[in-house]
Amino acid sequence: MASSGEDTCDDSDTAPVADSAHLLGFSDEILLHILSHVPSTDLVLNVRRTCRKLAALCLDKSLTHTVLLQKDYEASEDKVKRLVKEIGRDVQQLSMAGCYWLSGTTVEHVARCRGLVRVNLSGCPLTSLRLSKVLSALPHLRSLAIDVSPGFDASQLSSECKATLSRVRELKQTLYTPSYGVVPCCTSLEKLLLYFEILDRTREGAVLSGQLMVGQSNVPHYQHLRVFYARLAPGYINQEVVRLYLAVLSDRTPENLHAFLISVPGSFAESGATRNLLESMARNVALDALQLPKSWLNGSALLQHMKFSSPFYFSFSRCALSGGHLLQRVIDGGRDLQSLAGLNLSGCAHCLAPDCLLRKAEDDIDPAILEALVAACPNLRHLNLSAAHHHSPEGPSQHLCQLLARLPRLRSLSLPVCAVADSPPRADRVPIPPTMRAVPRGFGKKVRIGVQSAPFPGPAGPQPSSVFWSLLKNVPFLDRLELIGSNFSSAMPRNEPAIRNSLPPCSRAQSVGDAEVAAIGQLAFLRHLTLAQLPSILTGSGLVSIGLQCQQLQSLSLAHLGLMGKVVYMSGLSDMLKHCKRLKDLRLEQPYFSANAQFFQALSQCSALQRLCLVSRSGTLQPEAVLAFMARCLHVVVCHLFTGESLSTCRSLQQALLRSFQAERPALNVVVFPLLHEGLTDVIRDVPMVHLDEPDDIRQVEASSGFSTMGTDEMNAEMETKNTHRKKNEKGLEEPTGLFMPSCVLGGAAQMPRKRQALVPVGSLLCRLATVAAPYQPPDALQPNPETVPPVFQFVV
Repeated sequence: MASSGEDTCDDSDTAPVADSAHLLGFSDEILLHILSHVPSTDLVLNVRRTCRKLAALCLDKSLTHTVLLQKDYEASEDKVKRLVKEIGRDVQQLSMAGCYWLSGTTVEHVARCRGLVRVNLSGCPLTSLRLSKVLSALPHLRSLAIDVSPGFDASQLSSECKATLSRVRELKQTLYTPSYGVVPCCTSLEKLLLYFEILDRTREGAVLSGQLMVGQSNVPHYQHLRVFYARLAPGYINQEVVRLYLAVLSDRTPENLHAFLISVPGSFAESGATRNLLESMARNVALDALQLPKSWLNGSALLQHMKFSSPFYFSFSRCALSGGHLLQRVIDGGRDLQSLAGLNLSGCAHCLAPDCLLRKAEDDIDPAILEALVAACPNLRHLNLSAAHHHSPEGPSQHLCQLLARLPRLRSLSLPVCAVADSPPRADRVPIPPTMRAVPRGFGKKVRIGVQSAPFPGPAGPQPSSVFWSLLKNVPFLDRLELIGSNFSSAMPRNEPAIRNSLPPCSRAQSVGDAEVAAIGQLAFLRHLTLAQLPSILTGSGLVSIGLQCQQLQSLSLAHLGLMGKVVYMSGLSDMLKHCKRLKDLRLEQPYFSANAQFFQALSQCSALQRLCLVSRSGTLQPEAVLAFMARCLHVVVCHLFTGESLSTCRSLQQALLRSFQAERPALNVVVFPLLHEGLTDVIRDVPMVHLDEPDDIRQVEASSGFSTMGTDEMNAEMETKNTHRKKNEKGLEEPTGLFMPSCVLGGAAQMPRKRQALVPVGSLLCRLATVAAPYQPPDALQPNPETVPPVFQFVV
């Protein structure tokens, strides 16, 4: 790539060379499409310098209109300043979400982008005065995302800043201190997303108060509100503060409200104000998306009285919802559920079973209930059935996998491991031929006779008869998949000390092994995969099949595979990693794991890797191997290692990593710490939120609905399309189909990771293995059972 200010080709270079293909010989439209995949910093600061034609194309407004810096970990302070200086006047949408490595002075340069309509500054260091300075220069702003940190003072906002806020229609606010933030200034709000991350105690142990600070008692303006979403981290204060936000809604429910979602870990007692709010919503509004705390729904007839127009997302995570209630109050309530795209039933142990007082959670499901659900919601794209025992009875077409195969539009799916196990063997079931149990393992490696291996389908051979195999064959466009043991709990919950004990896996999960894992290799478009608590993994050969065939895989989260006392799949994992050229995030949780030179050598072949989190009780690591790995993998910016090593060893390695790589990797975040050390909680709270918890709930909702709060042009255009269709429908025209965009979400359990969480997907680097259908989030999400999911990448929760 040429140096700055240098042209490497003249105008003659733009003509195609005879009898040979030349990149610059493509049409401008094709080149613009190619350039749209180049990070903005590279595009403007590097590619633009190569020749005159590219110099002109790189400044095309279709490319400079939107600048996305989130997860652009190579965007240094200098690059961001130069980028803003070069194209700031053309930028209308800017996302710096999670750019924790940028200083406040660099963030101030956003004020130069005076044409901004949308800006996301979540995770960026911003004081009240800096926020005031930035917003005062953005008169066209309509969408804003910020953090409200301790010390925030709304009285420091200038009149120009308040004038800008009065025109903002979409606000995402992450609260680290009790406050209304800028909500009272936003008098035109239509979409409000609130993330409550307030700690009950300071680092010194002082108890915080849930009361708002003096001067923060201004009443929010909700009269134009269409979308309300609140997600709470564990803690009493978060619940107290959210009640203050809800109190205003209970007085007068906005008549245009169509999405109401509250994600709360644990119990959240219903108050008189919240009861009034729910009753008012039942009388006055027709919702499209709904999620409520389980304590508000359990034993309540609320669902029978709620009105829904064209629902696209429901979350009943962890609710005591029986199959009878599901049929009577949701499916058979006379509602049209053709539009439903996202459904989260995570942790609903009895939702697919008939009403029975003596029923146990492990008893078989009633296939008729699931069949009715599938028939009523044929357009589902995101489904979460994790954190429950969904055992299928014996009989033809009775298996859960066979019924879910009738949902070809699925893009994200979360299932308990026991749900994909075949029913007890039948005489008419064709066994898998021995010849299909071999998987290529490199040069001359052999599979031991008698050891379970993975089928490797060839073009000529017969296909396996597994119901799980058939399910995946019928949902070829699945983008995200989670298989999580019903009893799984991560050793690393985000807000609690590490968990030392774990429950044994479900007995039916014992029949799910390498062959079933190999079936995942059919998913050519799979980008996010979570596998947790599969005790019958013997060789890891199924992982090799995934590595060979799922070439789009970007995030991988593995936990508790095979026997707990010994890592038996190391060879298969090493072979798999050699083929994962697009893998960006890896979260691995396995007791007694040895992070040695062999492992890091294999991992070094994942050339695109950016984030690594290893959680291993009684595990070991080799410092020299870690340093060599970091030196080879130039894009790795997150290295979180929680093992059984001593505190002195961990500190020494962490300091060596920072000393060696911090200067050249501005976003580098390294945490090396003993997993069972009492100081772990304090260490985790210093990890940037983007690596701790990447909310998936709201993304799922938005992915399901097509509307985005902090989204891109395509998302917004889709929402406009949907709104246009709604207007047409009011005039009596036919309801359109195909309005839902695929998202990168999986609806995991429905809330924030709580005390004992299962697994969370690899998105929040520190805590995450499961995510399919949870609360509500800007287009792309769903989430796993808070009781059984961890954080990191959500790497740790």
